[in-house]
Amino acid sequence: MKRLTIIAACLLFATPVLAQSVGEKTGVNSTLGIAPTTQDFVTQAAISDLFEIGSAKLALSNGTAAQKTFANQMIEDHGKTSAELKKLATGALKVNVPSQLDSAHQGKLDKLNQARGADFAPLYASQQVDAHKDAVNLFERYSKSGENAELKDWAGKTLPALKHHLEMAQKLDDTNSSATVGKK
Repeated sequence: MKRLTIIAACLLFATPVLAQSVGEKTGVNSTLGIAPTTQDFVTQAAISDLFEIGSAKLALSNGTAAQKTFANQMIEDHGKTSAELKKLATGALKVNVPSQLDSAHQGKLDKLNQARGADFAPLYASQQVDAHKDAVNLFERYSKSGENAELKDWAGKTLPALKHHLEMAQKLDDTNSSATVGKK
């Protein structure tokens, strides 16, 4: 079993293009702190924006007052980063920008869409924390070691806003957790 693991690891590192794509999909790159390829970064950043905007729209009709305020900020900020990313990606980079969610994010959005009443707020809050942790990780890795200088710079400039979003999401999660302590 050890030998098979070592062989698999060698194959991943021997084929950088394949390793980046597979590594990004499986989370290996994140665990190892490896920057995604430019295409993987654009794909994941665009999907992240789509998810943030889609889930924020659901929060506007189902969330708490604090979540609605947060959701409005997410729609504005992620709408802006989506436009900037599309401009960079379709300009000099010539990489594909997805216009729909992947199956994993669509599943999360579907689950959120089905949540009602008291079930919505904690799910939305926890999804936002997880999504922003993933985004911060993605943008940190690309801003440090990305392939394209212009996109790398943009990732670095976008990172502080994502970190702020994470802090805001954690406060939503904390507020929700403290509101449910002792209930059940």
